[in-house]
Amino acid sequence: MNSKEKNFLSAVVYVENDEKDIESFLNMLTGELTANFEHYEIICVNNSSRDHSASVIREFAGAHAGSVISILNMSTSQTMEEAMNAGVDLAIGDFVMEFDSVYVDYEPDLIMRVYRHSLEGYDIVSAGSSKSKIASKMFYSIFNRHANLQYDLHTERFRILSRRSINRIRTLSKTIPYRKATYANCGLKEDTILYDSKGISGKKKPNTRQQLDTAFDSLIIYTDLAYKVTIAISLFMMLITLAGSIYAIIVYILGIPVAGYTTTLLLMTASFFGVFAILTVILKYLSLIVKLIFVKQEYVIESVEKLNNEDRD
Repeated sequence: MNSKEKNFLSAVVYVENDEKDIESFLNMLTGELTANFEHYEIICVNNSSRDHSASVIREFAGAHAGSVISILNMSTSQTMEEAMNAGVDLAIGDFVMEFDSVYVDYEPDLIMRVYRHSLEGYDIVSAGSSKSKIASKMFYSIFNRHANLQYDLHTERFRILSRRSINRIRTLSKTIPYRKATYANCGLKEDTILYDSKGISGKKKPNTRQQLDTAFDSLIIYTDLAYKVTIAISLFMMLITLAGSIYAIIVYILGIPVAGYTTTLLLMTASFFGVFAILTVILKYLSLIVKLIFVKQEYVIESVEKLNNEDRD
């Protein structure tokens, strides 16, 4: 007992229709935490599972004396981000580990490697697979190119947060639509431990619609990609307007245009340009409003060093 970690660790686990895999995951997790921590808790966030996931968790807790397991049942099916935010809010540990899925493609000792690395001065440490899907690589490539974040994002399996980082994040934003982006921009030290994936057998089909919604929302909130696209379209429409205007003038000068043709064409091209110009301004205002809502801090600092000079005359 004396050799175990004194820090209280909370493990928040996302569960959604995982009755076939949750028991083996809890076996692995409780084994690692029991062997290394004096005090810990496991919070299973049940996102309105339609199978018997909750029953499996209850049976596991009942069969393992001394285990501290809670089930946080969401009232309706929500996004993973919302469900995990609820789990982290419930956690009371000095450190909080977030497991976004119960699928294990890593060695169990990676959990303690991530924890010990956080003790080296990192408030947020994630475990990232060296392998990722093409779609994930494309998303993170686009996101990192257009987002002004302190750290780049990548595919992660789980991560650990210090209590200081959780408190900092809560002061930055009332809501957290995309946790990884918020963590990467909180101003505290962050690092990633990469591992070679062992591969996953029997993995369930991901919720593609939910992933796409989160991806689009994140690109709109945390990047200026939509604004840049709108600007590009507006410039393109400006060129079309200019070309149409020149064409209308040439027809008027050189030919015998149909009555009202020149005026109509000029009005139409000018109207199209005006519409896109207005949309650009509106989008810019909306982007500013979003930033004011989700990013309240005026500046971000990592730490404060007080340097005392004791040698005084």
